[in-house]
Amino acid sequence: MNLTAEQIQDNWDIFIGNINAHISSPRKEKLVEFYEKYAERVMLMPAAHKKEYHNAFPGGYVEHVNRVVRCALKQAKLWESEEADMTTFTIEELVFAAINHDLGKMGDEEHESYLPQTDAWRRDKLGEDYMFNKELAFASVPDRGLFMLQSHGIQYTFNEMIAIQTHDGLYDEGNKKYLMSYMPESRPRTSLPFILHQADLMAARIEFEREWLPKFKNSVPSQNKNFTLTDKPKNAPNKQQKALGSIKSEGLKNMLDLL
Repeated sequence: MNLTAEQIQDNWDIFIGNINAHISSPRKEKLVEFYEKYAERVMLMPAAHKKEYHNAFPGGYVEHVNRVVRCALKQAKLWESEEADMTTFTIEELVFAAINHDLGKMGDEEHESYLPQTDAWRRDKLGEDYMFNKELAFASVPDRGLFMLQSHGIQYTFNEMIAIQTHDGLYDEGNKKYLMSYMPESRPRTSLPFILHQADLMAARIEFEREWLPKFKNSVPSQNKNFTLTDKPKNAPNKQQKALGSIKSEGLKNMLDLL
């Protein structure tokens, strides 16, 4: 998928608008200043390095983050409608965590995380339009994102830290210590991490479907759309015939025939 320059700019305006609408001062101003400083890089970032993932195209990162914010707000309303305890976190915490959940993908102050792929074979055969920057010291996406925030004087709450840290859910083995505890006292004391994970999962799935389902539909032979689970081939034996066919005793067959 390719976004136009106008779409990329519109998505960026929405991105900054979410900060202004949901984040309170003075953190709001610091967050806007941070993102404006790296605007060109963040605005054009992909959300992943590989087509098989999601939004691996220029502008894909911001589009993904905006979708996660929308999905998170909708998920919060769903949880509230099912009587989840919504007093354990704030909407600001939810939106802050959604906006910054993948911040670590930008790299650091000196190095971008994703670079255009220079290996034609990997680009054509593996769908890797981007490659990881070898000049960038390794860190997980949540760890790098949290480090970038604190190194620029942007404070975050304990709730926001845990939500960002665990936003990949159990897809990340490192999150088991938070999400797979069998002791009530060591489980998360807010639904925020689960709401953010579901929003991120939903957004990534929608982006995957948009990219790949049309390709699958074009490559799969058409099937009989009138088929139902109750359909059976013509002349197919009924259940009683199948049962009789497996019985060798003539006496039992005669008894079943009378049922």
